[in-house]
Amino acid sequence: MIRTRFAPSPTGLIHVGGVRTALFAWLLARQSGGQFVLRIEDTDKNREVTGAEQHIMESLKWVGIEWDESTDVNGPYAPYRQSERLDIYQEWAQKLVDSGRAYADPYTPEEIQAFRDTAKVEKRPFLYRNHRPENPPIWDGSQPLRLKSEPKNYSWHDAVMGDMSTGPEVIDDFILIKSDGYPTYNFCHIIDDALMKISHVIRSQEFISSTPKFLNLYEALEITPPIFATLPFVMAIDGKKKLSKRDGAKDILDYAREGYLPEAIMNFLATLGWNDGTEQEVFSRHELIEKFSLERVQKSPARFDEKRLEWFNGQWIRRISLDDLYSRCENFWPEVAQDADKAYKKRVLSLLQDRLKTLEDLKNVSYFFTEPKKDIDLIENNKQLKKISPKRREELLEATREALEKSDWTPETIQETLNNLLEETGEKPGTLFSLIRIYTTWTAFSPQLNDTLALLDKETVLQRLALV
Repeated sequence: MIRTRFAPSPTGLIHVGGVRTALFAWLLARQSGGQFVLRIEDTDKNREVTGAEQHIMESLKWVGIEWDESTDVNGPYAPYRQSERLDIYQEWAQKLVDSGRAYADPYTPEEIQAFRDTAKVEKRPFLYRNHRPENPPIWDGSQPLRLKSEPKNYSWHDAVMGDMSTGPEVIDDFILIKSDGYPTYNFCHIIDDALMKISHVIRSQEFISSTPKFLNLYEALEITPPIFATLPFVMAIDGKKKLSKRDGAKDILDYAREGYLPEAIMNFLATLGWNDGTEQEVFSRHELIEKFSLERVQKSPARFDEKRLEWFNGQWIRRISLDDLYSRCENFWPEVAQDADKAYKKRVLSLLQDRLKTLEDLKNVSYFFTEPKKDIDLIENNKQLKKISPKRREELLEATREALEKSDWTPETIQETLNNLLEETGEKPGTLFSLIRIYTTWTAFSPQLNDTLALLDKETVLQRLALV
């Protein structure tokens, strides 16, 4: 059975790259009918952030990634929080000590820094194994415990990157257990993956340089390595550097607060470095599970393009039902719409559904619920309208008001009236319709003009077009 895991550290908010890693691991498990484990790697107590674990869980659940085993779901390999597994790591550490593959580190941080400084002066790489103590003290937990590495050549296959190899120069003695009794990531994740029967380890490219030392430790522990699948970095839009908070790597729940749909986030993240070999871009959750494979994950980095994410969001807003969309919009209506009639709000939403990029766009449609504030800059900044005189604008508004006053007020008759006005005034649609749009909504953009006017109702439109 395929068993995958996502094992974040609760040291801060979870961002795009982390969620993509979790998503790919989850998709592989679901596609094969396997299991997905959420493990919390909280052994770095100095960097742990209060509430981060709960935030990670909320973020994954919002995107639609659920797990089969974790700290809140009973499973056969509990506990799933590393700080609750310290006795297990101590047992495995002692096995390494007993077999001669681990030793207590007697050096102070100052002494180790001196070794580093000497290596730098001599222009050679610093390797701790060159300074192994001849007679290390008995390990009693008060000193760090290091792996006694056995440098050698390594070759391995990565399910994404392909065949890889390295020489013995990258193998060194690294810390297994710190002096505070907590294990390092390099040590405990290998034990946990083995005990939890993880078949595929999917993680970011930043870990690929550590794979040889992991392989060295697997051998020392006599553990068969799982299948490795390394995901290339998610890059900033310019493609020159790894995506960072500065470049748009926001807290994933920020997207929820900004009116993005979880379906769009899942779709977007899945296509960051993966495709099914076709031209298809919009995938449902079911389609992603059905079509995902590691063989189709690209070796090259993916670029994070928020405009593309916005496009996906618009696609998904249009794909869900009006009732479903309405249920998701509760916190996004402008304040003046909070107490408005539900049926009327649904009519507004129906008109807007094909044009929304995010649910937050609803905050710009207060003109459907209250008298908008006039903004003459909208006219001054309009390329067509600033070419005509104020007097001509008044003539056009008066002509529009007189024509619409005779309409029986359906979208069809309003459109017919507007078309006739174009012929009568000799104006272009970009001029006349922009003028009407601004004076009735005081926004630069709105849904189809005839539909907007019909929904606003006749009395309201005529009042807003009045020359006062």
